[in-house]
Amino acid sequence: MLEGPHCPLCTSPDTADYWQDWRRSYRQCTRCELVFVPPQFHLTPVQERAEYDLHQNDPDDPGYRQFLSRLALPLLQRLPAGSHGLDFGCGPGPALARMLEASGHRVAVYDIFYAPDDLVLAGCYDFITATEVVEHLAAPGAELERLWLLLKPGGWLGVMTKLVRDREAFTGWHYKNDPTHISFFSRPSWRWWAGRVGAGLTFAGDDDMLLQKPPD
Repeated sequence: MLEGPHCPLCTSPDTADYWQDWRRSYRQCTRCELVFVPPQFHLTPVQERAEYDLHQNDPDDPGYRQFLSRLALPLLQRLPAGSHGLDFGCGPGPALARMLEASGHRVAVYDIFYAPDDLVLAGCYDFITATEVVEHLAAPGAELERLWLLLKPGGWLGVMTKLVRDREAFTGWHYKNDPTHISFFSRPSWRWWAGRVGAGLTFAGDDDMLLQKPPD
């Protein structure tokens, strides 16, 4: 019997078929409950960049800023004045970084396609944001671990991504139809990961998570 792909969040080999459509299949980890697309269905970097170039996320668009405020507002309530942060996966228009800067914080930006400055990944931050990012990651466990190491003790990781509810909802879920979306978290997934790193976890909204690194 052939072994299925290991979970890209917790590396468990215990994964099972979850759903299949005309384009690709989906598996779920039995340990952390991440739903993910096996590697053979992933886009190439060139194909992925072409999809992102189609997105219209204007940093000055009021609707887009309102969307981002679902994470920005609860995060701002928790940040000390003059904090230094990183907007990871900022895209071509770093709207969230601008919003946080307008509230008096310093924000570095990183994006593998649009702001690929590896020097910022050697920094140390009071907060890190990743809005509509983790669903694109082929190795979310490794990437989250990297971000967690960049956080100062007591710092905050703010994540926005739509969450898997159940298999029935998944079958008609528009979010899975984006070919760049390959890792789908659920509340149990975030609880598992928070437990692994010892993070305090707050669900700030339906699709918004705040994780605090333990203080020294």
